[in-house]
Amino acid sequence: MATAGALLLTPAPVLADQTGHASWYGAESGNRTANGERFHPGGMTAAHRTLPFGTRVRVTVLSTGRSCTVRINDRGPFIRGRIIDLAQGAARACGISGVARVRLTILH
Repeated sequence: MATAGALLLTPAPVLADQTGHASWYGAESGNRTANGERFHPGGMTAAHRTLPFGTRVRVTVLSTGRSCTVRINDRGPFIRGRIIDLAQGAARACGISGVARVRLTILH
C-alpha cells in the first residue's frame, strides 16, 4: 500500500511526444543520479523531470534529423525552457554540442 507521501513524490508519466530544448551535462562524473546509479558522462542516459526511470526515449534534433536513443536515469533539467539533459556521450551521438531544439519520442 502506498503512502500519501510516496504518491506526491511519484512523477506523472508523459506519454505524448514533446518538443523543446535539450542540453547536456558531464561534470558530475562519478556522482549518483536520482535513481541511485553512478553517473557516466559517456553513457547514453538522460535526465527528465517526469518520465519514469528506465524509460527509453528517442531524441531527434529538429535542425538535422539526427537522433539517438537514451535511457532516463536522472531528474532535470532545472533550466526553464529545457525538456531533457543528455549525458555528454548521448549529446555527442545526437550531434549536440550546446543546446538544440529536439523532439522526444517515448519508446518504452
